[in-house]
Order: sequence, then C-alpha cells, then structure tokens
Amino acid sequence: MTHTARRIGRSLALVLPVVLVLSGTLAVTMVPWADNTPSQILTASAEDVSVPAKPRAAQDVLRDKLLGELQQGEAPGDVLTHLQQEVDRRPSLAEHCAGIARALGRAAVDVYGPTKAQSFARPVCDTAYATGVASMG
Repeated sequence: MTHTARRIGRSLALVLPVVLVLSGTLAVTMVPWADNTPSQILTASAEDVSVPAKPRAAQDVLRDKLLGELQQGEAPGDVLTHLQQEVDRRPSLAEHCAGIARALGRAAVDVYGPTKAQSFARPVCDTAYATGVASMG
C-alpha cells in the first residue's frame, strides 16, 4: 500500500503544478475591468512588458507643457514668456525654440482665432510664433 501511495504522491507532485499554472493562466486571459464589452476586456499576452518606456525629449515635454498652459486659458503672451525663460535657463532648447513657438501659434489660432492670436506675437525665437499663426489663418 505504501508503494501505491508513494506513486500517487509523485504523480500529483508532477501534475498538480501544471494544472495550477494552466488554470491560473486561463483565469487571467480575460479580466472584465468595467463591463463585458470587447473594448473593456483585458486579454493576457506574451508581449515583453518589462521593456521601459522611452524617455521623452526635453523639448517635447516643454512643448506639451506650454500647449497645456495655452489650452487651460493662459494668455499666449505669458506662455511665450515661459518659453523664453526655459530657453534662457536651458540653452540646449534654443534649437527647438522656433518649432515650439510655431506650435504655440497654431494652437493659439484654435483658441483665439487668427486675428486675436496674432495680437499676442512677440519676438521670441524670431518670428516663429507669428509664422505658426499665419500657417493656420
């Protein structure tokens, strides 16, 4: 009897971990987070999720921050002042200043319209802001 019990124990020791792993995997392949619509179901995948996100470039972070200020109602003149202050503080951003100012000009047109947006133009990064306004107007 001891021999049979030992054989069953060994079989369970080999099979049980496999069964547990498979049942756990199947249990998490579909997890309804909010409801059962297909867009709300998270499915498990074999992708490598341990890859860190790429760091964003300083100019992209600054552009997004300044565009956010503009969209939250800050006057374009004040946002351009913030851009100039950042470029003065970090000279490495100078080569991106014109691109950021153009993006601010385009965004100001969306918020204020071309005529009012143009009234905020100032000589930050040459005439890049005004160029951005003109490209949208």
